[in-house]
Amino acid sequence: MARKLRGFERVLDAPALFAVAYGEIASSLYIALGVVAAAALGLTPLVLLLTGVLFFVVALSYAEGTAAIPETGGAATFVRRAFNDLAGFVTGWVLFLDFLIVMALSALFVPHYLAATISAPTLREPPWDAIVGSLVIAGIAGVRLARRTRLRTGALGIALLDLVVQCTLVMLGLAFLISPDVLAEGCGFAPGQDWSDLAYALPVAMLAYTGLETVANLAEETREPGRALPRSLFSAIGFVVAVTVLIAAIGLSAYPATGGATALGDEWLEAPLVGIAAAFEGQLPAMLVDALRVVVGISGGLILLAAATTSVSGITRLTHSLAEHGGLPRQFARLERRALVSSRAIVIAAALGIALIVVTEIAADGNPAFLAATYSFGVLIAFTAAQLAVIRLRMREPALARPFRARPSVTLRGASVPVAALVGAPLTAAIWVLTMVTHEGARYVGSAWLLVGLAVFAAVRRSRRRGLLEHVDPLEELPRGAEFRRILVPMKTGDIGEEMVATAIALAKEHDAAIEAITVVRVPRQFELEGPLPPEVAARAEASLQEARLLGEDNGVEVLTDVVRARSIGYAIVDEAEARGADVIVLGSSPRWRRQSRFFSPTVDFVLRRAPCEVLVVAFPDGVFEE
Repeated sequence: MARKLRGFERVLDAPALFAVAYGEIASSLYIALGVVAAAALGLTPLVLLLTGVLFFVVALSYAEGTAAIPETGGAATFVRRAFNDLAGFVTGWVLFLDFLIVMALSALFVPHYLAATISAPTLREPPWDAIVGSLVIAGIAGVRLARRTRLRTGALGIALLDLVVQCTLVMLGLAFLISPDVLAEGCGFAPGQDWSDLAYALPVAMLAYTGLETVANLAEETREPGRALPRSLFSAIGFVVAVTVLIAAIGLSAYPATGGATALGDEWLEAPLVGIAAAFEGQLPAMLVDALRVVVGISGGLILLAAATTSVSGITRLTHSLAEHGGLPRQFARLERRALVSSRAIVIAAALGIALIVVTEIAADGNPAFLAATYSFGVLIAFTAAQLAVIRLRMREPALARPFRARPSVTLRGASVPVAALVGAPLTAAIWVLTMVTHEGARYVGSAWLLVGLAVFAAVRRSRRRGLLEHVDPLEELPRGAEFRRILVPMKTGDIGEEMVATAIALAKEHDAAIEAITVVRVPRQFELEGPLPPEVAARAEASLQEARLLGEDNGVEVLTDVVRARSIGYAIVDEAEARGADVIVLGSSPRWRRQSRFFSPTVDFVLRRAPCEVLVVAFPDGVFEE
């Protein structure tokens, strides 16, 4: 079987992974601070601290799982290993929605930070923020379709810029804005606020710490994942939690909660860090305040753009993993030379991300809290499943190599089980229950998304003749040819053509597949494409197809035949494979090309590069079927 691409390569070292991790997690602050402040008011720093500690606890399980099973797919991968394919699919499917939400919110907030940079307040108003956000997603998708991007390219520079900006805000805020009295007063419930408001705020605060799944999805592309993944995760998370809580405290000192609201969650809802920069007016020279606002706007725009880009990468890697294991159509598992991952996945992700922006603008009046609550639906399911998976793997596979182990551990039913997972799983499950009780977006949108996913999974499994709980191993599937239900044979005349058809017949008999044999007639540009064929050309085409039909009859296999006219044989084969839904193309390659310093003919080489499906090349040694 000729494979078109090598696949994912281990090229990410610890600094590059830290840049991706820090950039993705730190970008959450630019999105979530205003949303959380609107719900938690004066309790915002405390709520962010509690969720930050929980996030760190969950990260211990993620680090162990991804280090032990360093494959793309994130939590879905080790949940699948611990339980079954259905559990892995559910985990991956809800995370797919979370990636879309992070991408949509990041893009939607870009124009709000951009407005602070270029002094264009119109960009902060609907519908212009939604239009710009949609264009951002479309632009990212266009770039990803045009060329394969390196995640480490520019990520370290953006992360360092953001690090400097956030540290500057912390130092200036501690010097000029922080107010212990205001913070102490806000630690209690504001007038009209009660425990139900806190229950409402906790799930929303999960949005403040995104990025864990993005990093886990890069396990297959990480050098020394057993060392680099835990180091990058914990160094990034620890720093981000500290900075997030400090900036929240500074923001609530500058904009105290009065009358059941705070300007941080109202006027500055979509650009809270710009609001904190603006709060230095009267404390710092006006010119310095303006410069700080511009720098924060630039940093926010860049880090959110990077977050949206890595979300697209996370989505496509996740769909690749789900498709490989029989959860999505196999087309999404195919790698492409230009974009590496499935271009269809990129297009679908971009379309759904734009749709989320439009729905938020129309149905939720542009309030990002709707998407924040929906995000918590998926991430809490994934966090709970990931921790339960680590516990189950400790019990089922105690001998599994674990370069990183979450500590401390206790003995449970004869197995050493991490305390972090035992504590974290019930907590994340409890917050998920709060989400379902307090947030309609999570209750209805999240549930509908999950039901659609289960229907997709059942349909794909049925089409592949696999059980819902049956394990699908991508390495076992390809040689068996379970997907070879439609075989395309571009015919050649003579002995090579007969061998190609014989190979296709053998595959068809083994896998109960259909065979379509075509003869591509190349029509020069000086002639009409649909004009009559010269008699000798028509005779040769019919002769080759008749050979295929007779060989099929001799072996009890029906061979459908057709003549295709085209300007280019290679393009015609690729187009026909796409149009006919072929699962494999059987090509023949004569030995004469290898004597010209080429292994395959130009046509075979073209099809290998562009084919939408698998390609089987029948290549004969020298001295056999000479032409």
